[in-house]
Amino acid sequence: MLAPTASYAQGQRRVVQFSGIVATGDSLLGVPGATIFVPQAGRGTASNTYGYFSLPVLTGDSIVIRSLGYRNQYVIIPPDYPRQSYSVIVSLQEDVTVLPEVRVFPYATEKEFKEAFLALRLPKERGSSAAKNLSPDVLRQIFNNAPVTSAGNYRQTLQQQQQGYDRRMGMGQTPQTNNPLLNPFSWLKLIQQVKDGEFKKKEGVDY
Repeated sequence: MLAPTASYAQGQRRVVQFSGIVATGDSLLGVPGATIFVPQAGRGTASNTYGYFSLPVLTGDSIVIRSLGYRNQYVIIPPDYPRQSYSVIVSLQEDVTVLPEVRVFPYATEKEFKEAFLALRLPKERGSSAAKNLSPDVLRQIFNNAPVTSAGNYRQTLQQQQQGYDRRMGMGQTPQTNNPLLNPFSWLKLIQQVKDGEFKKKEGVDY
């Protein structure tokens, strides 16, 4: 009866704290944002600003370390690893990728581009978006909605800055202070009124 239990205990995979530093191969500088991923478990983590990482894994896991511009590195935790922690220094090697040629203009020579540019027909002012923005109706709407003078704009900006400063210092109005249910002073006043009996029903008064 004890044989299956013993075999199950021996086949269990132990949890190991996998940690280390992801660095570049030439200068050993930390690589921030590198992903440390366990494909079988579908989970992982990322290295911090200094390239350090820490992730709990199981014995026998295959871990892939990758970062943009570098070749993938693989680390396998031995199935019979006896310790509780496994630390490594992963040295990533640059992955040089040659990108295909990209042409910004579909012209073989500069002469063909100049000829096509000179033959380009520009839209006329009438019917264009520039003419629409300068229409009398649009200008009148902008005039009515904008402050009258530059001094008005200046005063409005100063008022907004002062209101923001007062809110940050706790002296300005906020949605919390405007709501009496969220104002502690309003609750203190209500409690005092209840103690004073102001809400008791009086004879001859119809509520």
